[in-house]
Amino acid sequence: MSVLDNWEQWKDFLGDRLHHAQNEGMNKQVIGDLAFQIGDYLAKQVDPKNEQERILSDLWSVATTEEQHAIANIMVKLVQNDGSR
Repeated sequence: MSVLDNWEQWKDFLGDRLHHAQNEGMNKQVIGDLAFQIGDYLAKQVDPKNEQERILSDLWSVATTEEQHAIANIMVKLVQNDGSR
């Protein structure tokens, strides 16, 4: 099963990666830019696997670039307390 199949596992996965990046000294701007790139890739290349991903994909598809950056930053904020820390 892929981490994309389950919303909670996906958030945990992202939270783990976020904490790793922060521990390596990556600043908030770089993390936000990477989150945007990942979101853009997923929106263009990966079919949503659950309802939450479908909603994010639909929002991403109608958002401006500025709004997409906001969505990416909100996802970072959402997962910052998830993961193994």
